[in-house]
Amino acid sequence: MMSRYTGLSLQSEAEQIRQSIQDILTTPIGSRIMRRSYGSLLPQMIDTPFNEITRLQLYAAAATALIQWENRISLESISIEPQEHGKFILDLSLTVVNSNQNESLSIPLNFGAIS
Repeated sequence: MMSRYTGLSLQSEAEQIRQSIQDILTTPIGSRIMRRSYGSLLPQMIDTPFNEITRLQLYAAAATALIQWENRISLESISIEPQEHGKFILDLSLTVVNSNQNESLSIPLNFGAIS
């Protein structure tokens, strides 16, 4: 798998999973021509006020998308912290299925035109 930023090959499985998760969560459902159900509902929540209800909806949307589209992981826990407008940090605790190794990933999620 190649890095979307450098074009170089990603060396570790953790890097590949991190990039895949970021792609899944930032892709709006319905935006892929041949895979209309690919992606998550997170991009639709950009402008919603960040409160406890929205936080629970973000958790549900992220977990649902990852369970459906990333079969290399078993999700243990998830937390989302807002940064600037349209930016979040997603903290995941997961197990890589093939190696049964526990991983903690912090993934920046940037929505909108400014990244």
